[in-house]
Amino acid sequence: MQTYQILVVEDEDVTRFNLRNLFEAEGYTVFEAVDGDSMAEQLKLNTINLVIMDINLPGKNGLLLARQLTANKDLGLIFLTGRDSDIDKILGLEIGADDYLTKPFNPRELTIRARNILSRIGQTSAEPEQSIISFNQWTLDGNSRQMTSPEGEVIAIPRGEYRALSLLIKNAGKIISRQELIKEMTGRDLRSNDRTVDVTIRRLRKHFELNQNTPELINTIHGEGYRFVGTLD
Repeated sequence: MQTYQILVVEDEDVTRFNLRNLFEAEGYTVFEAVDGDSMAEQLKLNTINLVIMDINLPGKNGLLLARQLTANKDLGLIFLTGRDSDIDKILGLEIGADDYLTKPFNPRELTIRARNILSRIGQTSAEPEQSIISFNQWTLDGNSRQMTSPEGEVIAIPRGEYRALSLLIKNAGKIISRQELIKEMTGRDLRSNDRTVDVTIRRLRKHFELNQNTPELINTIHGEGYRFVGTLD
């Protein structure tokens, strides 16, 4: 059985200590960092599967540091922070975080969210090579988690965006609910006032909107969900 490794990036000593104890009691191997430099060092020394990070950190804040993490398709990221504004949540999700939880938090809820993300990462790592999906002169490569535009521009996309787009394309023409999308993206159920799906779809649309020759590919079906209306090549 795989033992997942978690890195807690938190400069507040008591919180960091409690998080370490919480996840070690769940059977995980836990490492600690207090800022960007110590985070980078731990990532070099260890094979980390999930980072749990505060936004308010000395030096570079968590939002800036997250950009260094989200390119790794086998690394999950949860923001655990006292900053609960919608702007911070949207920014965190747009950067590519898998989840966002505010302090004070329910320890049980945090461990469940972490387990769901790690389960998804484990499934992705165990999956055989995936074929390239072509649509409207775009390609989506599941092996590298990259999209290529009709002009040949290569765009790396976060795991959540890849999972959402892949689910929509594989069910082209069918309405996919926000609950189905969040389950595919994160392994958890949709919560009230949860904008994770909407932010993800908005980011996907932005990639396509930069290409003037690409028609609208993802329709919003109000009150129901989203539907892929592109053409598979």
